[in-house]
Order: sequence, then structure tokens, then C-alpha cells
Amino acid sequence: MDHDVTNPAPASGEQFWDEFYAAEERIWSGNANPLLVQEVEAFPPGTALDLGCGEGADAIWLARNGWRVTAVDIAGEALRRGAEHAREAGVADAVRWERHDLSRSFPDGEFDLVSAQFLHSPVAREGERDAILRRAAAAVAPGGVLLVAGHAGWPSWVSEPPQDFHFPTTGEVLASLDLDPGRWRVEREELIERDATDPEGRPGRRADNVLRVRRAG
Repeated sequence: MDHDVTNPAPASGEQFWDEFYAAEERIWSGNANPLLVQEVEAFPPGTALDLGCGEGADAIWLARNGWRVTAVDIAGEALRRGAEHAREAGVADAVRWERHDLSRSFPDGEFDLVSAQFLHSPVAREGERDAILRRAAAAVAPGGVLLVAGHAGWPSWVSEPPQDFHFPTTGEVLASLDLDPGRWRVEREELIERDATDPEGRPGRRADNVLRVRRAG
């Protein structure tokens, strides 16, 4: 999910995200990330891995569209909410919820789609996200897709960033993945600017990166 980076780093990822979700009864809109919908809606359904699933909107959208989903997050409360939303949506049998600190453990298996939507964290150690995405690529089944969407910078309404944080470009993500060009094809690599609203509901702008790569069958 869209994990905005707006707070100083606490002691651990698990502590940060547990406190993040405990702060409010609902954090996200309940709608699937538009970039996921745009990139995946034409694909035939198969198996999907949703990394950093938050309250489960992406996983539920995928399940509604015929996918069998493994949804992963570090926060137990996020997973509890996601499972509840999946039951309400009638797709509980199509989604498996797993708790992982992805820097330490990773779901088993291979998947036709591995999705990492806005997998940013203010508590990640240097190189941690790169390592997670390399494991994500290794989990893509032959013929499958790795889809990585991320913010390209702070939103327009943040004039003084609360911390020093590097938002990687698609080129940097590709370089860190170190994919074999004989086995992988870049299908989309793009910077997208979109309208967004600040926490007070006022209009602004935000730029995002999207990278879609396909493994040879």
C-alpha cells in the first residue's frame, strides 16, 4: 500500500507499522492502487503475491478478478483488517494472509504476479528494499510479471521534508535487480505525474514511478 514516509525512524519496522495501524481504525481508502489496476486488469488471472498489502485493498481487487492471492505485511493489525475486508467482499477463500518482516522472511513459492506497490519505509536499513525486490523477482514464475510502483519524490505540499529519504528511480530499481536480459523483458518503465490531495483534502500533485518486467516463459 501507499506507505508515505512522514515520520522519524523508531526502533524497528514491526514496532513502527504496528503503531502506525493502531493509531486509526482505518488508514487507507479501501480502493486498489490505480497503477496496479491499470497494469494488471488485462492480464489473465493466476497466482499473485502482494508485498506490503496493508489493509488488503489490492489483494481483494485481485481476488475479485479471479486471482489466488498471497497477501503479506509486517503489521498484524493490517492483516487482521485485510482478512475482515476480504470476508466482507466474499473473497476470503481466494486470499491467504501472511505476516512477514520481508527483510528476514519471505513467502514460499512462485507467482504469476508479484506486486510491490509503494513499498517505502522510514525504518528500512540501507539496501533492504533492494534485497526484498531481488527476492520478489526470484519469486516470479516463468512467464510472470514483477510490478514495482513507488513514489518519485515528496508530494507538492511538502515544502520541508520531515527526513532525508531517497526515492529510487526506475533505473536504480532495475540496476539493483540485476536481471538477466536474456531471461527478463522490460514492458514498462515510466514516470507518472498525477493529481493528489494533501491530508486536509486540498489539491496537489505527486509523481510516481512504475516498472513492469516479465520473466521469460
